[in-house]
Amino acid sequence: MATAHGLRSFESVQARATAVTIHGVSIAVASLADIISSKRAAGRPRDKAVLEILEKAYAEATSTKSRAEVPQSRE
Repeated sequence: MATAHGLRSFESVQARATAVTIHGVSIAVASLADIISSKRAAGRPRDKAVLEILEKAYAEATSTKSRAEVPQSRE
């Protein structure tokens, strides 16, 4: 990724990322909250197309929290 729309820095995204090992290689995977923020800020049709699904997944994953906590754009 060359640009992280809606996110302050790659370092902050990395700090919230989860390490996943695939075939012995560790890969940093951005948090769902960061992915949602970035897609919302980018505003491209392909990003808008998946926002509802991602937001629903986020709400389900954080069901103990209020839906109002779904991340907002950091424009």
